[in-house]
Amino acid sequence: MTQDYERISRAIDFIRQHVGHQPSLAEIAAHVHLSEYHFQRLFSRWAGITPKRYLQALTLERAKQLLQQPSHSTLSASYELGLSSGSRLYDHFVQLEAVTPFEYRQQGLGINIAYGYHSTPFGLAFIAQTARGICQFDFVDMQQIQSPLERLKQSWSQATIYEDATQTASLIDNLFSQYFAGSSAAALNLTAPNTQAIHQAESAPLSLWVKGTNFQLNVWRALLNLPKGEVASYGDIAKAIGKPKASRAVGTAIGANPVALLIPCHRVLRQSGELGGYRWGETRKHAILAREAAYCE
Repeated sequence: MTQDYERISRAIDFIRQHVGHQPSLAEIAAHVHLSEYHFQRLFSRWAGITPKRYLQALTLERAKQLLQQPSHSTLSASYELGLSSGSRLYDHFVQLEAVTPFEYRQQGLGINIAYGYHSTPFGLAFIAQTARGICQFDFVDMQQIQSPLERLKQSWSQATIYEDATQTASLIDNLFSQYFAGSSAAALNLTAPNTQAIHQAESAPLSLWVKGTNFQLNVWRALLNLPKGEVASYGDIAKAIGKPKASRAVGTAIGANPVALLIPCHRVLRQSGELGGYRWGETRKHAILAREAAYCE
């Protein structure tokens, strides 16, 4: 699966560089050294749609159109209706509680964290799980394969951290089955640390166990209210959390997001409609957004 994504990412980069003249199937296939037939099959298996349809969804013009639409109406409505705390529009999917100062100071003392590396439709991924839920999820480039583990150890310096790919494999399967099932914001629970155990099942929401400042948590709450196929600007998020002049700080909070995909920071674009940066790679951001857009149409 990871090898498939590496080929797809090269194809996406080629499309981005030549999007002005909409390259043909033959041109894209030749760039990744595959026949048109094999590339079409590979791409359709990966994306669930043809390369031509994906190309349409991938263009920056598509992103601009999304941003110009009232695409953040769900986000705005949630806050205008006073649903910015525990009783939000997606309350049956999401529950967010802040980490207490004591829990933060403990730095994971007494907590067991299992981690693993897994192949996904968007490349190799690193995932770490406590008894309470996912505390970190990163997409990984091979040249930086140790970086997520180092960040985990730094963030949870007092925890017992160990590799258990068998345990985390079922979590990855659940995560992506829910993601591709079309659930809004991946139908998850986002909670602060405590000692209660969770039971992961395919029909149950995914649980996240994260820590951050109050400002970061508010930004991540706002991101969770962005359904698939909808995007927002940094300014939109700043307004949604009641800090309309804090676009730059919002960008910093988004950059600190510890859980890729599920806290959908990839859905935030520049006001111009350009994609902007992404800590897990701009090509990957293109891929995720285009695949979501294709699934939502």
